[in-house]
Amino acid sequence: MASLRVQPGGRYIDCTVGGGGHAAAILEHSSPGGQLLGIDADPAAIAVARSRLEAHGRSVLLINDNFINLQAICIKYGFTPVHGILFDLGLSSLQLNGNGRGFSFQHDAPLDMRLNPNQELTAADIVNTFPEDEIARLLREYGEEADSYRIARHIVQQRPITTTLDLVTVIEQAVGGRRGKIHPATKTFQALRIAVNHELDNLELALKQAVDLLGYEGRLVVITYHSLEDRLVKQFMRREARDCLCPPGTPVCVCHHKAGLKLVTRKVVTPSLAETQSNPRSRSAKLRVAERIITAAEEQYGTLDLLGFAMGQGWRRPSQIERIRRTFLSVQVPTF
Repeated sequence: MASLRVQPGGRYIDCTVGGGGHAAAILEHSSPGGQLLGIDADPAAIAVARSRLEAHGRSVLLINDNFINLQAICIKYGFTPVHGILFDLGLSSLQLNGNGRGFSFQHDAPLDMRLNPNQELTAADIVNTFPEDEIARLLREYGEEADSYRIARHIVQQRPITTTLDLVTVIEQAVGGRRGKIHPATKTFQALRIAVNHELDNLELALKQAVDLLGYEGRLVVITYHSLEDRLVKQFMRREARDCLCPPGTPVCVCHHKAGLKLVTRKVVTPSLAETQSNPRSRSAKLRVAERIITAAEEQYGTLDLLGFAMGQGWRRPSQIERIRRTFLSVQVPTF
């Protein structure tokens, strides 16, 4: 809450509303007059959050969608500009505690791993139909798994694999038992979940949209849980806090990039020992914060106009936001 700098009457977005914990805190701190837009790709999470936040009435709007559509959602519902945007990445406790979609290897369930049950690709599709070298690539890139080729080879040899415990058995046969504190299946499950839900690609696109939606001095707060996410967020924030992205040695700037953020946390924020003891799942959490600044373009045209330029519409008058909003109301927002 301190990082978001929540203020009474502010407008905030929780891009991963989950069970509504952060959302409830934001609404409490932004009262009176605060508004919250909560987004989650998992319809089960939206149902839980809706029940938890019911008392806040019209102060909260919950949308079952992927945050890759963040900008389209905000325009459709007139939720621009905003004072703060939160991304709490990874899985929620609702998903880890055995919801029947195979996110955790501690519960036997079908190999699904879809955040949105309406999308087509499942973890079972990857495990049972992808070529060995492609499975190895996914485990190496998305799980940073050193034994990716060995695990991929055993997976292909043991097909079909239909449940989480079946996959755990195959992985243990490939690499042996527990290595230190990390279960041998941890990185493979992470890689499959990221691949199924296009998590890293969607995150990068959503972060770009978030910058354009923030008003002056609005805060972007991101909590990550593994090195791939944290590296992506760190590099994004640092890039957007620089005026020029040209390679070193370029005599004259040709990129014309202007900083839209300033870094609030130069170093990553991690949970205290007391927090990890009371909530063991927080032990890998890393928090980064950046603040929106005004660019030369915004000083001339204003935040709403910059939003239009980011969409490639080319309009310059804030009144045109209504025309774009009506368009979104008549077109179904795509899901990914």
